[in-house]
Amino acid sequence: MEMSEKLNPESGRNGGAARAEHGNWREVVRRYQNPCLTRASWQIVSSIGPYGLLWYLLYLTRGQAWWITGSLAVLAGLFLVRIFIIFHDCGHGSFFRSKWANDLLGMVTGLLTFTPYHHWRWEHAVHHAGAGHLERRGRGDIWTLTVDEYNNAPGWKRLAYRFVRHPLVLIGILPFALFVVGHRIPASDASRRDRASVHLTNLAILAMAAGLSLAFGLVPYLLIQLVIIMVGGGLGVWLFYVQHQFEDVYWEEGEKWDFAAAALEGSSYYKLPKILQWFSGNIGFHHIHHLSSRIPNYHLERAHHAEPLFQSVKPITLTGSFQTLGYRLWDAERRKLVGFRQAREKRRGKRQDLQDQGLAS
Repeated sequence: MEMSEKLNPESGRNGGAARAEHGNWREVVRRYQNPCLTRASWQIVSSIGPYGLLWYLLYLTRGQAWWITGSLAVLAGLFLVRIFIIFHDCGHGSFFRSKWANDLLGMVTGLLTFTPYHHWRWEHAVHHAGAGHLERRGRGDIWTLTVDEYNNAPGWKRLAYRFVRHPLVLIGILPFALFVVGHRIPASDASRRDRASVHLTNLAILAMAAGLSLAFGLVPYLLIQLVIIMVGGGLGVWLFYVQHQFEDVYWEEGEKWDFAAAALEGSSYYKLPKILQWFSGNIGFHHIHHLSSRIPNYHLERAHHAEPLFQSVKPITLTGSFQTLGYRLWDAERRKLVGFRQAREKRRGKRQDLQDQGLAS
């Protein structure tokens, strides 16, 4: 399918979304790239302040009814997601005008979210540079195989892939492991500064943990902090998953890959209820964010409502987003994500074709 056909208003999910040559999208995004100190400051106060209060309330209510502790933990996890969005914007240099202010706040929020700022910023930049490009998978994204890659893989790899893509693992176990263990280890090809970012963050986390353990006790600190990370990490990974793992997502290879198309078709518009949109820092407008990561999160909604370019992207609703859990593999022929059942059907079909050819010969 030609790109012009794929972006036709009558021909697909993102009808009307234009490629770079079909509209001056650079001029469109430039209108919303100016950080606002007032809005940024309010986000800091309204995010970090309540998070600290909830942390303390969890300590005070430990041993109380499970629903009290559970409710506070979920609420604290939601605020941790919002703090991570601030961290995320700092990594893109979009939260403040000043680079040093972005870096300073990024390191502070990185400590709260257990994420090394410079190392994460480098890996996330790689994700933005190649999102939707089949040949650039594997850095800062969710493990995704094509149907043919899956069918041709050895049994152990298919089993590992099915394990990783299981919802309980993908949204439960892996996020917890990522934030507690994964972010503690630098990538082998990381630069000296990025590796130092990991080690310094680890030392800062250790110092913070020691101080809070002295104040509240080691066991209460570990229980509270790990539960919050489990909730916040799971919610954060779920958001990231929905943003890039939906049925008609954009994947392309070689010179066919196009940056604007990858942003507008390879990133979802996750239309959440207002309260969840607030907690997730407007990151549901991910199609806009990938077109320009220099737009602060607090300008994304305004950009969406003001520009027809962004409104042309069909939204994924909260209830509809749960369907994405069934999409596990990229089918290059059908140009969409499919489930394991479709992969088995294709494998059986090829096996039958080979048998028919053998009989015919």
